[in-house]
Amino acid sequence: MVKRKNNSRASTLPKPRWTQRLAASLVAGLLVVTSFGAAPAVAQDLFAPVKKINDRVITAYELSQRMAFLTILKAPGNLRELAMDQLTNEALQRQAAENADVKPTAEEILAGMEEFTGRFNLDIETFNKIIAQAGIAPETFRDFVSGGIAWRGVVRARWAGRVQVSDDEVDRQLALTRPGQGVRVLLSEIILPAQTPAQLQVSNARASELSEITTLPAFASAARQYSVAPSRGRSGRLQWMDLSNLPPAVAAQILPLAPGHVSDPIPVKNGVAIFQMRAIEEIDAPQPKDVTVDYATLFLPGGRSETALGEAAKIRAKADTCDDLYGIVRDATPEQLQRESLPIGQIPTNYALELAKLDEGEVSTNLTSASGQNLVFLMLCSRTRDLPEEVSREDIKLRLQNQRLQSFANAYLDELKAAAYIEDYSGQ
Repeated sequence: MVKRKNNSRASTLPKPRWTQRLAASLVAGLLVVTSFGAAPAVAQDLFAPVKKINDRVITAYELSQRMAFLTILKAPGNLRELAMDQLTNEALQRQAAENADVKPTAEEILAGMEEFTGRFNLDIETFNKIIAQAGIAPETFRDFVSGGIAWRGVVRARWAGRVQVSDDEVDRQLALTRPGQGVRVLLSEIILPAQTPAQLQVSNARASELSEITTLPAFASAARQYSVAPSRGRSGRLQWMDLSNLPPAVAAQILPLAPGHVSDPIPVKNGVAIFQMRAIEEIDAPQPKDVTVDYATLFLPGGRSETALGEAAKIRAKADTCDDLYGIVRDATPEQLQRESLPIGQIPTNYALELAKLDEGEVSTNLTSASGQNLVFLMLCSRTRDLPEEVSREDIKLRLQNQRLQSFANAYLDELKAAAYIEDYSGQ
């Protein structure tokens, strides 16, 4: 057992990243489930606890149901880990909603369920019949939707008044959507460690202090002193990059910065990031509406050891494209070598920030897995850019508000998790 202490259209949070690309795969997911059975049931009493988050208990039944639900939706990755992470986050989010006295109405929940099933061109009744064939109770779907609505209500109540978008920011973003207008930025970064709840608390406090910096030398000195990123040897300085290469939540914080100014703290996996704007310029290229990134991850045992880094260097020397990896690392399991093509906003922030620095065929070895036991060999396969259609000022304002709300929400959830008392009974 592991213990650790610790309705309107405007300003709604984006949907979970893995639900945004599922419409075409729902039927295929159902075929997988009905042909081979739902996700494996947890081998224990279905109502035995598998995890406790403060006073909230997650049962084996809930875990099994969520795994089956994710299976039918063809969610990527390790389904057990994903289901447990979701249920843990939702427990914290529901507790926050209760503390804030936020409770979705029946009408809001119904509208949320209709919106979700509408992505698959299905009504609620038909969708429930489909998931029932996989042994999924309708309450599982309802709870999934209602939890998300409650959390968005918490975020709106807590930060909606603080998420202001100026006319100048809208004008700048609107200019980026016109043909021949793009933006590239010259940034410096500081990545602070957050491997433990105690580290997260210290790094959040330090990041808040560092975000007040307004000069380039002061930020460079702080990067050399505090940053755990490889760029610390360059005083945190990065090369020019297209703004569209960055995750939307990060780009939304960076775009309004004047040279010398620093972003608010941005949560990343096992860390906290802040960025300083050194320069910004328009380029003669259209700002895309969406950027889809095709990338490969290869997990090499040994963390940042000389052996792992040496192996990564050998692979990098042989691989010109992502396709080459399959021939070089022929014995790699699907869990060890993975390749995904996702919109930039759906990629984990720490991966997205590294990919933003790369050109096609380039590799980053700056990251490790969450446990630190594996080195992440991250390779950019390609980027695909969709040019924007005509957009209104209101659409742009709403998008910027949503991106900033998402950043606030992610940071708040990290705080809740760090302060929570969590008991894991699963032994994993």
